[in-house]
Amino acid sequence: MATPVIMPRQGQSVESCIITEWKKKVGEQVSVGDVLFSYETDKSTFEEQAKVDGTLLAVFYNADDDVPVLLNVAVIGNPGESFAEFAPEDAAAAAPAAVEEKAAPVAEAAPAVQATAARAEGVSPRAKNTAEKLGVDPSQASPSGPHGRVIERDVLALAKESRFGGETAAQSAAAAPAAAKTSEAPAAVNALEYDEVKLPNLRRMIAKTMHDSLAEMAQLTHNTSFDATKMNAFRESIKSAPESMDLPKITINDIILYAVSRVLTKHEGLNAHMLGDKMRYFKHVNLGIAVDTPRGLLVPTLFAADTKSLAQISAESKALAKSAIDGSINPDLLQGGTFTISNLGLFGIESFTPVINPPQVALLGVNCITERIRTVDGQITAYPAMGLSLTYDHRAVDGAPASRFLKDLVTALEHFDLLLIG
Repeated sequence: MATPVIMPRQGQSVESCIITEWKKKVGEQVSVGDVLFSYETDKSTFEEQAKVDGTLLAVFYNADDDVPVLLNVAVIGNPGESFAEFAPEDAAAAAPAAVEEKAAPVAEAAPAVQATAARAEGVSPRAKNTAEKLGVDPSQASPSGPHGRVIERDVLALAKESRFGGETAAQSAAAAPAAAKTSEAPAAVNALEYDEVKLPNLRRMIAKTMHDSLAEMAQLTHNTSFDATKMNAFRESIKSAPESMDLPKITINDIILYAVSRVLTKHEGLNAHMLGDKMRYFKHVNLGIAVDTPRGLLVPTLFAADTKSLAQISAESKALAKSAIDGSINPDLLQGGTFTISNLGLFGIESFTPVINPPQVALLGVNCITERIRTVDGQITAYPAMGLSLTYDHRAVDGAPASRFLKDLVTALEHFDLLLIG
C-alpha cells in the first residue's frame, strides 16, 4: 500500500519549509529510519526519515521549493503501485521529478552522457588547464574536490591511469615528454580560482534581520565592567563541593543569565518590544540566548527566566543550546524573547557592539575576564574584571535608564552570593 510522506509541522508558528536536499532518488529502496530529505525553516534545519519500508515512488517537490506544512512531498510504496491520489494540486508545476516507475526508462536515457555532462560542469579551471596539457578528458576523472568538483589531482590521477592502464606504447611515449615537462614546471597557480556557494535560507534570514535592525533603530552601546572575584569564588565552591551534594555544573553564562533575569524585573523599559508607535512591556523575562551553530546564529528563548532557579536556568539553557546546535530545536522556541544575551567571552573578546534582535529594544554583550589593577587602602592590587556591553534602541530607551540597568547588574554580579538569597 502506498504511503504519502508529508512536510512536517515544526512548531505552531511554522507555515512552510524549504526543501534543501533530497537524500533518496525516485526508484530507490528505502527502509524505516533512512533520511529522505533535509529541510529548513527560517531559523533551523531538519531531516525527515522514512516511516515505512518500500520504494520511493514519487517526489512532488524539488530542492529549494518552499512547501506548505502537512502537504504531501513524496510517496513510498511498491514498484508499479499507483500514487496519483497523493499528488498535490500544484505537483505537476512544482516538481516534474514526480515519476511513475513505468516512466523510469525515459528518465534514465543516456545515463553516461548525463553523467559526463554533469562532471564537465564541475571541473576547476586549474584542472582544465592541466587536462589540456596532458591530453585527457577531465569529465572522465573521479572528483575529489569540494561539492563533487574535479580538481587538478583528479586529472593527474586520470592521466596516470591512461598512460599505464591501456594505452599503446606509442601513446605512452608521446605522453611522456608532456608529463616530464609538467613535473619540471608545475602548472601556474590561478589566483582567481574560487568556489561559489548559494546562501542557505537561514543565512539570508540572519542577513535581513541584522540589516533591518541597524537600518531601523537608533542603536547605542554602553560598556562597563565588574569585579568578578565573588562570582569566580562561587563557581569554585560549587566545583569543590562534595559529590554527595550532586550539584549542577554552573557556568559563568548561567550566572549572567540568572542575574539579568532578576535585575530586568526592575527595569521594564529594557524588557520590552517596540512595535511601531507603541511599546509592549513584559511582566516576565524571556531571555534570548545567542547560540553559534553550524548553520549560523540562532537565538532560542528561555521563557519566564525570572521565575526559575539557578539550577533550572543552567539545565534549560544548556538543553536549548544543544537542540539549536544539532538542529532539532522547535521553532516555537526561537521567538518570543524580550531581551537577549550574547556571550563572546570564550573567544577572548574584551568589548564589542552587539546588534539588537528586533522587536526587542536591548541586548547585553558579555566579554572575557581580564586582569586589572586598582588601589585599595593605598596598596595596588590586581582583580579579575569582566566586561559588559549593552546595546539599546535610543528611540525606546534613554541613556540614563540604560546606565542604571548596567549599574544595578554590576552590583548584582559583584554580590552574586547575596543575590541568591532574594
